Amino acid sequence: MKYKILGKTGVLVSNLCLGTMTFGSETDEREAARMFGKCRDAGVNFFDCSNNYSEGRAEEILGKLIADCRDEVIVTTKVAQRVGKDVNALGTSRRHILRSVEQSLGRLKTDRIDLYFVHYFDPFTAMEDTLRALDDLVSQGKVLYLGASNWAAWQVAKALGISAKDALARFECIEPMYNLVKRQAEVELLPLAASEQLGVIAYNPLGAGLLSGKYSGGNQPPGGRIVEKEQYSKRYGEPLYYEIAERFVKFAGQLGVSPVTLAVSWVESHPAITAPIIGARNAEQLEASLAAADYLMSDTLRGEIAALSVAPGNATDRLEEQLETKYLLRNR
Repeated sequence: MKYKILGKTGVLVSNLCLGTMTFGSETDEREAARMFGKCRDAGVNFFDCSNNYSEGRAEEILGKLIADCRDEVIVTTKVAQRVGKDVNALGTSRRHILRSVEQSLGRLKTDRIDLYFVHYFDPFTAMEDTLRALDDLVSQGKVLYLGASNWAAWQVAKALGISAKDALARFECIEPMYNLVKRQAEVELLPLAASEQLGVIAYNPLGAGLLSGKYSGGNQPPGGRIVEKEQYSKRYGEPLYYEIAERFVKFAGQLGVSPVTLAVSWVESHPAITAPIIGARNAEQLEASLAAADYLMSDTLRGEIAALSVAPGNATDRLEEQLETKYLLRNR
């Protein structure tokens, strides 16, 4: 296992992060403990959660698992997604944030959250109000660092500007979707993170299992997120994604490497990425992902894998500046 500094925080985190979305639903408490133990044995010290995973059950399970090693692990959780039937049980209002953080602290059985993410952008709440509420949590010591998940680059940049102007605690990490078939983060989010020294933990490195090989050859497995959950069938339903996955799995076979290991390693190898978020339903499924921690991904191999996919378009239509910049970098 390798360790990287999370943004500018000075905190060292493992280059793989265990996602706990399955805890309390597909994964019962006993199996979650096996998964947690396997990750700790491998050197993982980074665990990602949310207050809406399994209606709070994931936080409760994770809280029990970290009880004996709380000072050795970095724990994240999130706020914004709906967590109840009340009309105000969602969003990023001060009211909801202050209520939610207390509930998360209680379920996690801890006195602080290492990294607290806003789960999505809330267009109905003034960003200034959200950032001031989050800054108060940092001042109180209930939250150590802040992050944003599923925000666009302009939204993150605006938040960083407000935080700098008003001397508020800033976002230190972002959590975007990123994998071989979903590469939009390369256009603006990852360059922004590199420029502003933000940590990046990327979710869905396997494309909800699409890049694992179980859908190859037109297979339709009996279970899995793409089969069982509409949000994933829509997210990864493009025929092109299956074509890319087919090429990728074949390429992995030629290398003699598990496509799971290769897919996670490809995400981890991007210079702006701090850690891919790995996940599974059981401990056995984790093994190939954990192997990515020490897999040697050269620049050449990363380029060959990227060529199997389709690179996203440029942030602007003026390609000539990009070409000139590359020329200048090569000839310095």
